[in-house]
Amino acid sequence: MHSPGTSNGTTGPWNISDAGPKFGSMKLPTVLIRAALMLAVIAVLALIAALPAQAQEAVLYNFTGGSDGANPQSNLTFDSAGNLYGTTPGGGLGYGVVFEISPNGGWHETVLYSFTGGADGSSPSGPVIFDNLGNLYGTTDSGGAYGYGVVFELSPTGASWTETVLCTFTGGYNANPINGLIFDPAGNLYGTASGGAVFELSPSGGGWTEQIIYTVMGPVGLTMDAAGNIFGVSYYNVFKLSPNGNGGWNPTVIHTFAGPPKDGSNPQGAPVLDEAGNIYGTTSAGGAKNYGTVYMLSLITTGKKKGQWKERILHPFADNSGGSIPRAGILFNGPGTICLTTWSSGYRGAGTIYQLSGYRFRYKGAVWRFHYADGAHPQGSLIRDSAGNLYGTTSSGGSSNAGVVFVFTP
Repeated sequence: MHSPGTSNGTTGPWNISDAGPKFGSMKLPTVLIRAALMLAVIAVLALIAALPAQAQEAVLYNFTGGSDGANPQSNLTFDSAGNLYGTTPGGGLGYGVVFEISPNGGWHETVLYSFTGGADGSSPSGPVIFDNLGNLYGTTDSGGAYGYGVVFELSPTGASWTETVLCTFTGGYNANPINGLIFDPAGNLYGTASGGAVFELSPSGGGWTEQIIYTVMGPVGLTMDAAGNIFGVSYYNVFKLSPNGNGGWNPTVIHTFAGPPKDGSNPQGAPVLDEAGNIYGTTSAGGAKNYGTVYMLSLITTGKKKGQWKERILHPFADNSGGSIPRAGILFNGPGTICLTTWSSGYRGAGTIYQLSGYRFRYKGAVWRFHYADGAHPQGSLIRDSAGNLYGTTSSGGSSNAGVVFVFTP
């Protein structure tokens, strides 16, 4: 601020602050300039306040590799209270656990069940799902009476949970279920066994009856549409199973993957349907650089090819910091936005959270790169809460290198 004084005319260089009438101890232009600067600062601060917060990831729980579990590989499941549920193939008694993560003044883990490796099963790697009564259902890759895995139910009993084996796999096609289950409206369960079976479990006389409804090499994951059709992926194709009205199923191969450079190979996770009936998924290999793809399949409704399905590769991954080798399916995170995890690339190959958005999903890139301390090598799909936060697991990294449960705020 200028000190009050007497003008000495126009000798020396002319300065705008020396022109015009005074306002108090300042000349009027000085007041206007400073006022304008103040308004500009206020406008910038208002703009900053209006901007969304920077995307960030936070670890909700670090697995130690001990009794709490180790190396989660699947997606999580919410209950109505906002608690998270999942599985780990290791830890516990050495044969994996089913766990709960609860937001009670901070996030805390509770082991609901530790597998013994015997008739109850061993090494659950897929997710768990709830029925309407609050029971949890899942699969184990091994264990059981024949060593080929089980389908299990966990029922809350007071403060603990009781396991019931619904189905014990016997080998051959019916062996080693490594993915999750789905329910139909009638309460039947459907799942896949890596031996080749797509199976159905139906409640019957206080127990469950299993039947194989389709065989294909390496079925990976299933989803069901509102009409009761089942869509699934195997090691080499995408298929559809339609009810035939007599308790059976009519299979249709929708797409067979051709591999690099123009198509994907080794599809991962359960397919995802949009409201128009298009099918979305990922492959961990194939594409232009052979580091995986995100694909979309659309039913052709007119012309000579009516009834056939057309594939479009939404994104071929490259082995760079942007992410590569997705090992799980996609998540729609609002209109026109797809989110998923990649097992590799990012910071020293620790994996990423990846996003496709915009018209025809033209904008693509990693929105988070894992750094080992916050997790590494995610293998499960993401899930979303009502506020748009994304939750998932990593199979390694964290404070004990036994994996983490994380939340990502876009």
